[in-house]
Amino acid sequence: MAEVITMPRLSDTMTDGKVAKWHKKVGDAVKEGDILAEIETDKAVQDFESEFNGTLLFIGTDEGGSSPVDSVLAIIGNQGEDISALIGGKTQATVSEKVEEKSSTETPSASTQEIPAGVEVITMPRLSDTMTEGKVAKWHFKVGDTVKEGDVLAEIETDKAVQDFESEVNGTLLYTSVGEGEASPVDTVLAIIGPAGTDVSGFTSGGTKKTESKTAPEKPTENGSATGNTPTQTATNSSTERLAISPLAKKMAEDKGIDVHSLKGSGENGRIIRKDIENYQPSAATSAKQEVSTSVAAPAQVAMNFVQGEDSETPNSQVRNIIAKRLSESKFTAPHYYLIVEINMDKAIEARKEINSLPNTKISFNDMVIKATAMALRKHPQVNSTWKEDKIIHHGNINVGVAVAIPDGLVVPVLKNADQMNYNQISAGVKDMAGRAKSKGLKANEMEGSTFSVSNLGMFGIETFTSIINQPNSAILSVGAIVEKPIVKNGQIVVGNTMKLSLACDHRVVDGATGAQFLQTLRTYLEQPLSLLL
Repeated sequence: MAEVITMPRLSDTMTDGKVAKWHKKVGDAVKEGDILAEIETDKAVQDFESEFNGTLLFIGTDEGGSSPVDSVLAIIGNQGEDISALIGGKTQATVSEKVEEKSSTETPSASTQEIPAGVEVITMPRLSDTMTEGKVAKWHFKVGDTVKEGDVLAEIETDKAVQDFESEVNGTLLYTSVGEGEASPVDTVLAIIGPAGTDVSGFTSGGTKKTESKTAPEKPTENGSATGNTPTQTATNSSTERLAISPLAKKMAEDKGIDVHSLKGSGENGRIIRKDIENYQPSAATSAKQEVSTSVAAPAQVAMNFVQGEDSETPNSQVRNIIAKRLSESKFTAPHYYLIVEINMDKAIEARKEINSLPNTKISFNDMVIKATAMALRKHPQVNSTWKEDKIIHHGNINVGVAVAIPDGLVVPVLKNADQMNYNQISAGVKDMAGRAKSKGLKANEMEGSTFSVSNLGMFGIETFTSIINQPNSAILSVGAIVEKPIVKNGQIVVGNTMKLSLACDHRVVDGATGAQFLQTLRTYLEQPLSLLL
């Protein structure tokens, strides 16, 4: 029986959704857990998984088109099933026409020749809502290598992050359109996969034969793996081959360091699917084990070797170009002003010692600042707002972006609903995302949707600094180092521990008095940690 798939409500403010990309075409077989499409909401682009097995019989919204929430997006059922009654008068001919168009939609725009049987054209994917082109940071396979479904084909650098791009088909890599370090627009031909020896030169502008002649197809070795596959890949595959798990869920688990053997799948026959990974909550013990590797400060820009008398150049990465563009826009469009306050951290230091004395618990001062900030935003929603030309949007969720330095510059992963998280959850979330940020493992949707940002340079001994607002936020908090120095307490000079906070505000949204009141509340929460419980 056919199942009608409606446009999902992927955010609390979403009224309609745009199909950024279809991962399946009419006539394709679909399994539960497969990514059906990428849906662009008012906040991010999110993968939308199928919850059913069957054949994709109908698509209600084409790529680039929008439709309201709960309207018909697609229909999945048995191959050949009559669905005319379900699609508002559209006949089965609609489906047949789309099936007939399948091969033509896969053909590169530069050619009108038919694609040989079994050949799949892979296009540059749209991995974020603002992405217009992608740069191939690294190819994991060479022309001639055998590729399996789920293998990481390449690392694609977008305007926000570097993401692994998986193959969705089995075959031999016949053609790559760009080399490592080169870029191409979204939806243009990236690669071609098909049976070994297939001639695809007729629709690749003559560029395939030369590439193929350099690298002959590599035959599997005696142990059954192609020479392009590393021992690590083989070990990973063998550890999960007996599990029923979707390719996306498997990759998400690898990125987050989750042991999939400890999970119970909610899909058909216990299959592990995306939502099982998303709903996974790391235990306190797991967080403690990660402390050593993730508590180290993120690296700054890649160190350059100085050679006397020699100038050198470094090509700008996509990430660096976007940082330059967005920070310039923020600085020149948002009227910044700055408020600085000094916090007595003596009680916070004692509170942290007591908290960390609990079993399997290890939190940082940055975790305490994030928690206090999220709670202060509850009391001062004007600071948790966004400027629009004709209105100010007051956000109903408190999503704190945490600035993380990477060799290419800076990324801001987001803790969603940080005010509802406890210290352990904040600590685990920050360590997980910071670790993956350094290894370029963050997904685009993990860096979207922030309503306020925090930047901390205290680990470098910086006592005070100011930051540029991370738009569309209206404020950013800069956190300095805790310094031991003489302070006046009850009329006496004593040794104390202080920390300076700097708040950069967009004066279009946050007035000086509002920003000052926010800092007063934040100071209370940090100087009197027990007040967070009230």
